[in-house]
Amino acid sequence: MFPSVEDMNKSPIGSEGRFQQRKLSIWWFSQYASTADQQFTAQFDLAKRLVDRGHRVTFFASGFSHYKFQEIRLKPGEKWRVDEFEGVRFVWIRTPPYTQNNWKRAVNICAYSWRAFWLARSWKETPDLLIGTTFHPLASLAACATAASKRRPFVFEVKDLWPLTVIEFGRIGARNPMALSLTVLERFLARRACRIMTTLPGAVEYYGRLGIPPEKVVWIPNGLELSRYANLSPYPGELSNPCTLLYAGGLVSANALDTILRAAQIQQEEGSSVRFVFVGGGQDKARLMGLARELKLRNVEFRDAVPKSELHRVIEQADALLLSMRDLPALYRYGMSFNKLCDYAASGRPILFAGNPSHNLVEEFQCGIVIPPENPHAFSLAIHRFVEMTPAQRAAMGRNGIRCAKERFDMRMLAQRLEEMLISVANESGGSQGSEEHRHPANSSEVPSGKIETLSQTN
Repeated sequence: MFPSVEDMNKSPIGSEGRFQQRKLSIWWFSQYASTADQQFTAQFDLAKRLVDRGHRVTFFASGFSHYKFQEIRLKPGEKWRVDEFEGVRFVWIRTPPYTQNNWKRAVNICAYSWRAFWLARSWKETPDLLIGTTFHPLASLAACATAASKRRPFVFEVKDLWPLTVIEFGRIGARNPMALSLTVLERFLARRACRIMTTLPGAVEYYGRLGIPPEKVVWIPNGLELSRYANLSPYPGELSNPCTLLYAGGLVSANALDTILRAAQIQQEEGSSVRFVFVGGGQDKARLMGLARELKLRNVEFRDAVPKSELHRVIEQADALLLSMRDLPALYRYGMSFNKLCDYAASGRPILFAGNPSHNLVEEFQCGIVIPPENPHAFSLAIHRFVEMTPAQRAAMGRNGIRCAKERFDMRMLAQRLEEMLISVANESGGSQGSEEHRHPANSSEVPSGKIETLSQTN
């Protein structure tokens, strides 16, 4: 058995030695995986920890940025490229561009999944195991198919529940043929996998409804390297002038940012001096900026996304941090897994959170104010409440956030749990196929060596 929600923090970090006997080669299919100089770094941080402990991690990812909507990795004419970043290997795959959640994004997803499978299957190298990340299920299917072709175990990593997420967001109906097909695919992947690793604390209940035994589901929350926030100036609880409320993350419809804009409208009409800053990019950014113009908001500012390595300096300017979500109890009964919550908590700033998920960490750790979702008037009242607090009360919320980050999001702890699970899977599979040299070829024309070099395939 692996740690449950209740006991995940009980095992000591110092007990890592017993899991160091075996060094693994891990292939990780995650379309949006990225390096530390971009926005999404949680998977890279985990992989870097595994590499530091002697393992070999290879990501199969898209060179097209989901945040910037442009190709950022591949040169013109390249179909794919292999890079190495701080010891973590990336296979960048060309995929068609898109800017909205429409048929072009569907083509992008299908192209990534097929090309990742075709490329990985053609390599002579054999990993110890494969992970497939469900930001969308076709990436997991590609990993599962490659694992079958290599006769290696498959780990199903679930970030979002498909098709429940797209059904609850109103993209497709529950009886839509696509929803029914995705349900079949979900059951297949869950049953085929040796483990289901997920960021959702309620996933045991969800997969239990599909007949998956609880010991097969492993909860590993999103996390971050706490060292990024080690030198952040302490939060005294005193309000700046004007009071600055900041949102940092994806500007997408799933985050219900209209709620914050309409709360900003109420604040402006009341003569409040509070200002709202949005830092990030996403498919909904143009629409949100248009709504701000339509509402004639003078207290709202939009900024471009910043790399994860610089995010703490942006957050340092805020008096409080904003987080909102849709009112979808059937979906969020299984918990939430916002990457931004990790950074918010670690920054030691209070969080104004509009949401009602189970396993609500803002409520559990008392590191902010919890507000009903999609209710601008309630959000505006919460802002008044925050402003009227004493500096000591606000500073206490910030300290509670740091405690939350240390107890739940410390990448050292999460990487140890991941390593324990992966070694267990590899051991259960009966050992590696082929020699160590076969799994980690030193002089293969298909795979680069351990140096920071690149290898690409051109047209």
